[in-house]
Amino acid sequence: MSNAGILPGAGPHPWRTELGATFRLAWPLALANLLQMLTYAVDVIFIARLGEAPLAASAVAVAVFGLVLWALSGLTGAVAPLIAEELGARPPALRPVRRATRMALWLAVLSGAAGMGLCLLLEPLMRATGQQEEIIALATAYNLVIIWSLVPMVINNVLRNFVSALGRPVFATAITAAGIGVNALANYAFIFGNLGAPELGLRGAAVATIATGVTTMLAYILAIRLDPRLHRYHIFGFWWRADWQRMMQIVRIGTPIALTITAEAGIFGAAAFLMGNIGTPQLAAHTVALQIAALAFQVPFGIGQAATIRVGYFFGARDRAGMQRAGWTAIAMGTGFMAVTATAMIVIPKPLLAIYVDPWAPENAVLVAFALQYLVIAAAFQLFDGVQAVAAGALRGLQDTRIPMWIAIFSYWVPGMGVALALGFATPLEGRGVWIGLATGLTVAALLLVWRWQKRDALGLTTRPPPAGAPAPALA
Repeated sequence: MSNAGILPGAGPHPWRTELGATFRLAWPLALANLLQMLTYAVDVIFIARLGEAPLAASAVAVAVFGLVLWALSGLTGAVAPLIAEELGARPPALRPVRRATRMALWLAVLSGAAGMGLCLLLEPLMRATGQQEEIIALATAYNLVIIWSLVPMVINNVLRNFVSALGRPVFATAITAAGIGVNALANYAFIFGNLGAPELGLRGAAVATIATGVTTMLAYILAIRLDPRLHRYHIFGFWWRADWQRMMQIVRIGTPIALTITAEAGIFGAAAFLMGNIGTPQLAAHTVALQIAALAFQVPFGIGQAATIRVGYFFGARDRAGMQRAGWTAIAMGTGFMAVTATAMIVIPKPLLAIYVDPWAPENAVLVAFALQYLVIAAAFQLFDGVQAVAAGALRGLQDTRIPMWIAIFSYWVPGMGVALALGFATPLEGRGVWIGLATGLTVAALLLVWRWQKRDALGLTTRPPPAGAPAPALA
């Protein structure tokens, strides 16, 4: 297999060619991200039928479980730029890609097992924060089941990165979409005891999550086996052979990504606590407005994933002009999309709120009033949120993750949290002040990450030695 279709040549219109290549890679990934959110929504729909206590308990458990899963996905997702680099340097790179993917799968199992241990801290964490005994009991029982889905889910993340880097991102979309059906059917069966399954209540929702994770993993394995481009890598062959150098390379690149994710999730989690101290209506409005922003964010997040792969291809080929085109094209694409969503938040905010609540119902009047204020600010930080996500993705294509991690931690927790605390509690702005703080953190992160991308050559990010055994072509 050549790199045709994966790393297109410059051609007579290199920027147009890059735009098309990035779009073909980004849209399936963005759609898969949106479908993943729908998968979680299916859980909420079914669990809500059990009552307020099970819903609250599952929300607390999923908050911890989701953070661990997201962080481990960032850790193991570092395989994507490594695969892309190998493909750019010496396609088809059968052995290097196989070894990198195999070690990422090892890491998925090892880190997933460690993550299960972290999730077991849920009960002491809930007791330390003064949660109700009923909620603690329900959440703990749910958590003890759902943690068994962690390893297959992290494995799925590795396989998703593998198929995407090899030019098959639509597989991720199709498999995620099929997973929604499996999840809904399993929830229906195991929560309420339908289709001959035992009635497990809240624990049944956790069983459904396990069933979805395992089914999705098997679907990826089948797709890889049946697709000639993917199967020729034999990523499950000689699975017992270790390549510790590759493993450490993934850990070195992936650990800062995991910590960046934790820092970003932490600032939004802290914002929820701040809003709760301001007032219940403000917290409810914050939750709804943030869900709308999160929904829009899935698209630039997918574009950022595509940027990692596209930039990684050219990084492996030592093509500086290609790196430049790939990075700036993705940044422009992400910014353009977020400009549209920002405009929508200002022009049609109530129809957007209608996704989650009835904005015209009298009982929601206070919530909607606050949410409309927050959406105006969300519109302002949409652009910067998209820019920072895609710029970080482009830098990951250069395997540059450590300094971006410190940029994220500083931006979110110093100017971001500082402004949120100052304006939220020392001025009449209250909830709006907290949102201005979030916008400030995202803006600072975006500006610093774009600056680093702009200075990539001067900082030596594009002049690393080629992979072991690969020729060192001249830089374009």
